[in-house]
Amino acid sequence: MALSPLIQDFLGFELVFTGDAYVLWALSAFVYVYGGWPFLSGLKRELGERNPGMMTLIALAISVAFFYSSAVTFGLEGEVFYWELATLVDVMLLGHWIEMRSIMSASEALEKLARLLPAVAHQLSAGGKAEDVPIGSLVKGDTVLIKPGEKIPVDGDVISGESAVDESMLTGESMPVEKKAGGRVIGGAVNGEGSLTVTVNRTGTESYLAQMARLVAVAQGAKSRAQDLADRAARWLTFIAISAGALTLIAWLSFSDEPVVFAVERMVTVMVIACPHALGLAVPLVVAVSTGISARNGLLIRDRNAFERARAIDAIVFDKTGTLTLGKFGVTDVVPLNERFDRDELLKHAAAVESHSAHPIARGIIEATPEAYEVADFKSLSGRGARGKVQGREVIVASPGHVEELKLAYDRPKVDALFKQGKTVVFIVIDGAVAGAVALADIIRPESRQTVEALKKMGKRVVMMTGDREEVARWVASELGLDEYFAGVLPEEKASRIKELQGRGLSVAMTGDGVNDAPALAQADLGIAVGAGTEIAQATADIILVRSDPGDVLSIFELSQATYRKMQQNLGWATGYNALAIPAASGVFYSFGILLVPAVGAALMSLSTVIVAVNARLLRFKRD
Repeated sequence: MALSPLIQDFLGFELVFTGDAYVLWALSAFVYVYGGWPFLSGLKRELGERNPGMMTLIALAISVAFFYSSAVTFGLEGEVFYWELATLVDVMLLGHWIEMRSIMSASEALEKLARLLPAVAHQLSAGGKAEDVPIGSLVKGDTVLIKPGEKIPVDGDVISGESAVDESMLTGESMPVEKKAGGRVIGGAVNGEGSLTVTVNRTGTESYLAQMARLVAVAQGAKSRAQDLADRAARWLTFIAISAGALTLIAWLSFSDEPVVFAVERMVTVMVIACPHALGLAVPLVVAVSTGISARNGLLIRDRNAFERARAIDAIVFDKTGTLTLGKFGVTDVVPLNERFDRDELLKHAAAVESHSAHPIARGIIEATPEAYEVADFKSLSGRGARGKVQGREVIVASPGHVEELKLAYDRPKVDALFKQGKTVVFIVIDGAVAGAVALADIIRPESRQTVEALKKMGKRVVMMTGDREEVARWVASELGLDEYFAGVLPEEKASRIKELQGRGLSVAMTGDGVNDAPALAQADLGIAVGAGTEIAQATADIILVRSDPGDVLSIFELSQATYRKMQQNLGWATGYNALAIPAASGVFYSFGILLVPAVGAALMSLSTVIVAVNARLLRFKRD
């Protein structure tokens, strides 16, 4: 820059020494070859694909500027474009860097799948001794011990022990699943309070997680990315630049008395001006600013095309467990069946008995009341409930089956509605009579109702997809006023359900938090991961909701629309500048005494870049 004559004239200094022109040429050659290499290689790729775009336009502009300037340095009469070459390469590299940072590879998602499994397993020998071994050394038929609270290392069959296993991140089932001899466990699930002895039946590529990895890879690889607006503009500008440059040279050589050098200089000016700095930054700068705004509002944008997809979304699919619901088993209803006991009294009696139990139902009841009575003579009734003395009364928290065993009567119509909603129901029996019933289910997030209502007002179709039972899904859908729901969806079917909606002509967004959601997140036009979910769900998503609040989905659509408008404004300026600058540079207005010389053209390029940058920043001011 300092060695360029135009810069020296503009800033009013002089840097002249013997051979300075050749030093300037050598530095420019390095900038052209090394700095311009991404664009030169991109030119080769785009021409090979017969799809010229931004890379072709940039490579064309820097090549014309460098080779013409080199010819001037070594004897041709004219003006050099070295400083324009350097700034063009630098600004385009900046835009390219901003762009590439937002593109994440599918391999990141697959790596995170592997991290769900523990590194070692407790393998049991023939004599029953446990030895820690790498899970990669396990083969089908081996026996492993899974201790309380540990992640399950492999897919297998339970041969002894009892426990409640949390599979919510894998299957979408909100309630911990009871496992005992004859049951199956999945690698990556979390064991509860009991110990399990398991025979390995699937390892490596046959395992559940490996199947999920394959589904993610296929869905991500097949997803077509929205074509960037700037690339479309660049494709047109490439044809315009080549055509305008050629026509300019031919016209001046054929229809004027100006020297050849003048005609060549006109052509070069057109070619350089045809690729304004502003076009290279028009989209990346807006995305960079909007990404910062998003982060401050609890949204992490991972894909630069996510905004363009978001503004055109027709339907949004929510996973149930952990997204619309808390993924936490809790009390939803308390039904008094004896006038002597109200809701609070029933909960206090039930919590007293359950205070000695670690079962998920017990934890849900205990958390539903701030206080409980003392219990004496506690006894666990395996598979049937628990009993104890509370306030001098004999209290049993009993399963429906145990109530039937005891042949106790109660108001069935009041309780049947709870069963039809797919809720887990336990009865509170006091002094031999049924005093009430408590229903438990996955608790709906308080903010979910407002979110669904607001999305429907925006014209979005709101859908829920879950691995839970039909009754549970119907109840949640009814509570939230959803347009549609899919229940009992197996993990490998979720991506197919997204395809089904897309097959109706809908642009679909998917919001989820579990491993089982990852293929669907990758398949959707817009994948949104809830931040509290698994790393794999986040890695396959385009946008991450940091606060785990489904209401943040609304911000995505609002900011997407604002960002797209700002992109259009920037691209409109960048391309509109060309509509005036190219004719002026080619000499169309020469007869009126108007001729855009290289120096003025370069100044206008700089001005257009400043305008684009300031306009991008206005998005921030507006949102703040």
